[in-house]
Amino acid sequence: MKEINLEKLIEIAQEAGDAILDVYNSEDFGVETKSDNSPLTKADKASNEIIEKRLKEDYPKIPILSEEGKEIAFDERKNWEYFWLVDPLDGTKEFIKRNGEFTVNIALIENQKPIAGVIYVPVTKEFYYGDVENGSYKIEADETNVKINVSGKSASDKLNVVQSRSHSGEEENKFYSQFNIHKKLSKGSSLKICMVADGTADIYYRSGPTWEWDTAAGHAILLGAGGSFVNKDKSELVYNKEVIKNFGFIAIGFKGLNFQVENG
Repeated sequence: MKEINLEKLIEIAQEAGDAILDVYNSEDFGVETKSDNSPLTKADKASNEIIEKRLKEDYPKIPILSEEGKEIAFDERKNWEYFWLVDPLDGTKEFIKRNGEFTVNIALIENQKPIAGVIYVPVTKEFYYGDVENGSYKIEADETNVKINVSGKSASDKLNVVQSRSHSGEEENKFYSQFNIHKKLSKGSSLKICMVADGTADIYYRSGPTWEWDTAAGHAILLGAGGSFVNKDKSELVYNKEVIKNFGFIAIGFKGLNFQVENG
């Protein structure tokens, strides 16, 4: 695996998070609507500018693909061995609602697979980070650094499931009905994947499409914590596709792939 300093990535994510909080605590978010009807704020732009600047300074030979710079042609990026996949502000809807459930996501991709990731929660000052070789960790608000692992339950156990606060629907409810559910939890942004990684939740199913940068950092952290991350047909989810979207996915913290997904 390419030598990457995760502590440096944590610093970058925190600097971007500070810029986000400057906007979050202001009176003007500068909300715009993008071509896909999703919102864009001053905070997205400020965070992206910081992350791209710092990554280019520290890792000038590794290209960057981000939500705010996604117009790179597939012909240019298809042969990338390594690249950064960045969501400068994941959970913009939660940011606008001021509920605190938004994150800064930075992932390193090697040959279409996520190998390292950092997720920062600016409001709570918490970090999730890790890589596929050395495991995953959480830095609490009091700076306690703890190793995290998935629950490792069986699919037949009582499970905690987590759903999107803004995007959950009937298909997710049907999927979860096959399990013996102990608790149903709701959360915004990539925090749902982090909840599976640290064992708070056992599974997170998303039926609808997401962008690759929405999942990459969480995917790497979940793998480092011993979990699985698959497409709806249970195949491996990969990155840097010609269309940089995921068409549904399942983040899993229990053993095996013992479940059914209607219509694949």
